[in-house]
Amino acid sequence: MDFLSSHLLSVILFFPVFAAIAIGFLPKGEDKLVRWTALVASLVPFVLTLVLWSSFDANASSTFQFEENYIWYATINSNFHIGVDGISLSMVLLTTLLTPLAILASFSVKEKVKAYMMLFLFLEMGMLGVFMSMDLLIFFVFWEIGLVPMYFLINQWGSKNRNYASLKFMIYTVGGSLGLLLAIQLLGVLFGTYDLAAITEGWNALDGSAIVMGIEVSTIKTVSFWAFVVAFAIKVPVWPFHTWLPDAHTEAPTAGSMILAGVLLKLGAYGFIRLVLPLYPAESAQFSGWLAFLAVMAIVFGAFGAYGQYDFKRLVAYSSVNHMGFVLLGIAAAAKAYGTANAHIAMNGAILQMFNHGLSAAGMFFLVGVIYERTHTRDLRAFGGLFPLVPVYGGILIFTSMASLGLPGLNGFVSEFLVVRGAWGELAGYTAAAMLGLLFTGAYILKGVKNVLHGPMNEEWAHGEHKLTDISTREIVVMVPLMALMLSLGIWPSWLLTVINNAVTALF
Repeated sequence: MDFLSSHLLSVILFFPVFAAIAIGFLPKGEDKLVRWTALVASLVPFVLTLVLWSSFDANASSTFQFEENYIWYATINSNFHIGVDGISLSMVLLTTLLTPLAILASFSVKEKVKAYMMLFLFLEMGMLGVFMSMDLLIFFVFWEIGLVPMYFLINQWGSKNRNYASLKFMIYTVGGSLGLLLAIQLLGVLFGTYDLAAITEGWNALDGSAIVMGIEVSTIKTVSFWAFVVAFAIKVPVWPFHTWLPDAHTEAPTAGSMILAGVLLKLGAYGFIRLVLPLYPAESAQFSGWLAFLAVMAIVFGAFGAYGQYDFKRLVAYSSVNHMGFVLLGIAAAAKAYGTANAHIAMNGAILQMFNHGLSAAGMFFLVGVIYERTHTRDLRAFGGLFPLVPVYGGILIFTSMASLGLPGLNGFVSEFLVVRGAWGELAGYTAAAMLGLLFTGAYILKGVKNVLHGPMNEEWAHGEHKLTDISTREIVVMVPLMALMLSLGIWPSWLLTVINNAVTALF
């Protein structure tokens, strides 16, 4: 127990890898055993995260807790340094929750089950590593680790255009990663360390007019700032870097879309919060208007794009662009009002929106997958009037859609309200424009629900071999934790906001 308590983060981080290796040695053809082993293995980090959550002191004077620091690459002074604060802890909880739910949703996968489950567990490690890293080089290593499993999940288990979608996903994310790597290398060379705390302190203390490596510090800061911004904007994704996302979502398997929307998109937003704002407060404030502009474009065009879709999955994919725009709007407001009450409110809203969108987006993509498995189509025009045939599925779809819409009493309302409240005093014009996106959010959500559940019934699904069956027990089990959290965060958000707010107050 002493080992576990002192190495809790390492165990949570690396257990999925050991489980994946163990699955690789399971007998060939034992798909059922592979599925259940992967599910049980994915539940272990979740249980340990609950232990971590219960042991975390939200009121501690130290920002980061459960730190582990080991020499990793002594030549360049890079350490395996991990820890969590309230911001990263919320993302770790989201990751360890969604992974077993996604694996349970994948029980319908029939081909290359062993490879599929192993990739999922490796993906979990990559995502967790990003949220725990306190060393920039370690951060980048885990950032790239998460890229590879998702590429293969899309490429091998995706739909008919999976090769195009996976290649586009790879090109966009690798392209952004090159600038990220160069910026990280620049900071490492400049300060002789990759430790985030040391770099943050030294970076902000440098005189902008000083000459370093033959270049003025202000120029170096501006260039490296935009290198970080572009890399993270692609990952979020922010308009106009968003075009890879609808294709990736449309072609990815259901569980891949759940994790892609639920967690992977959050890596970019987390990068803004953890690296961009602390390292570049002046540049962030200077360019906050541009960030807000991109956020509003994502909100408005994401909503318009979603409304124009007749592919159910593609509609939900564009909704992610719309909802993540509110995260960036909160970050932009926090950047402009750094250190003020408005900044804290907007940042709290942005982080909570990341968590809330992870729940609702994962639920929506899963529900699209449920209906697709039964009908083998995602064309909204092929559905209609299905509520009497699948009443339980219909009720769950309406509930999850309303959470995504931001109905008061459900989770989406709280986070978007906080973002708007914090941004209104700093970026009033951009915030007002974002309201147009909210209007169309309601339009595309209601369009999706109407086309699937209401109107004249498509008799094709009422009789014969194509007769629809309602959502199964396994599928309900996937949705129940998500729905419970959507409701609890809508009614009583303080259990999560308290943890987030204390970290935000300490850092910003």
